[in-house]
Amino acid sequence: MSLSSLKTISLQRFSLNFAANIIASLWMLVGSTRAFSWVKPTFMQFATFALLALGSNVLFSWLAAESGSVFNEQGLVSYLIWPTIILLGGIILARRAGNQSLVFVPVILWLVADTLSALLQSAVQFLGSHGWLPEWSYSFLPILFLILFLWQTLALLWLFARRLRTPWWERLIVLVGAVALLTIWQGNIADQPIFKQIPVQPVLEEAALYKQPHLLAQALASIKPNIPGKSDWYFMGVAGFAEQNVFRSEINRVRELFDVRFGTSGNSLTLINNTYSWLDEPIATKTSILQGLKRIGQQMNADEDVLLLTLSSHGTTDIVQLANPPIEMEDLDPVWLRQALDASGIRWRVIVVSACYSGSFIDELQSPTTVVITASAADKMSFGCTNTAEMTYFGQAFFAESLRENTSFAAAFKDASLRIREREGFMGFEPSNPQMVVGSLMKTALPAFEQVLFDKTRPPTPSVSNDNAIVGNAIKDTNIRIVPEAVQ
Repeated sequence: MSLSSLKTISLQRFSLNFAANIIASLWMLVGSTRAFSWVKPTFMQFATFALLALGSNVLFSWLAAESGSVFNEQGLVSYLIWPTIILLGGIILARRAGNQSLVFVPVILWLVADTLSALLQSAVQFLGSHGWLPEWSYSFLPILFLILFLWQTLALLWLFARRLRTPWWERLIVLVGAVALLTIWQGNIADQPIFKQIPVQPVLEEAALYKQPHLLAQALASIKPNIPGKSDWYFMGVAGFAEQNVFRSEINRVRELFDVRFGTSGNSLTLINNTYSWLDEPIATKTSILQGLKRIGQQMNADEDVLLLTLSSHGTTDIVQLANPPIEMEDLDPVWLRQALDASGIRWRVIVVSACYSGSFIDELQSPTTVVITASAADKMSFGCTNTAEMTYFGQAFFAESLRENTSFAAAFKDASLRIREREGFMGFEPSNPQMVVGSLMKTALPAFEQVLFDKTRPPTPSVSNDNAIVGNAIKDTNIRIVPEAVQ
């Protein structure tokens, strides 16, 4: 049947025409020519679905927009291009076929499909913005949204190609050309959404420029020397990524826990990258981290005292990110961090790395006198670094919950790993598989160190250094890896 013989009959009630057009669009999306039997191409239906499609796309853009975004006229114009092109195509088809009822057929079918697609995307975006989707889905969603956009347009082209009975090779050329054109166009206008965040160039206040050296010097000077004859714990926390408050919050809460409950007040240092703390806290750079480690090493007794070093940031394999615009910083890598620790003279170390892929730091940081605890395995992501959270999943489970309820790092780690696994399972995330490795000498010394840290009612524990130094000559450089029972 040719397009000239296509007859469309409008129903008397607007609501029936409305429902019929939705059914027609669904038939179009599955490639069925039954769509022509259902479509009701009136001007009122065109105007209605044009407004609905526009409104649903505005809704999606608003849900997907970053905080502080504003309405972008260019994004609106970019969206209106396609329904305009399809309407013009309907006018051309109607004139060639001598059938004026065809004018609104293509554009109504496309607008209905676009409305349904935009509403689906809006629902997905709403779930994602509340953290109710699996972590893996966030990298897949842009591809899904592109497929939906391509699908509705290719389905329309396929439908009319079938109706016109064009040769298969013409259909193939049209479809391949349309995919290429639509993909390129979508990629080029990706930075022009209907709601767009106005880029703001980070600005460093002049006061911060002069105050930062003072803040670092003051923080380093506040670190007290050790008490001879006793194992003292020192704390150093590093929040690496400035543009999310969760890392700053996590490090400051962990410092408060150790200062108030575990007695590291006067022996603690935090280095914080955060957009809003330039005038209050020393920033975290390789330079300040190295100076902090050296200062703690000078104030410690290398044989008696222990450092707990905590890093919290975004991460990739062999990288913990340091970022604090407008300063350009080098990221932390395990080789550099191991060299900095060795140069500081700090012997006994408990290192906690809270970042994605943080298990990649273990091989380089492990030593006979070191405990390394990471939020994830070397090939896994960790979770919870959202703008609304006070701590990451790992930080909350390990520091805020498990360390308060246990009297050893191993017990706290196993408890925290179970908590994290349950939470990740509930959220549909792939398990992060936190890791803990205990050096051979540290395995012997750690219970005595933990007694000092966890039980403040007992007398100071005698130094463990001399015995360990003797034991160290007889024990090879081996490490004990602790994993939660639930994930073995």
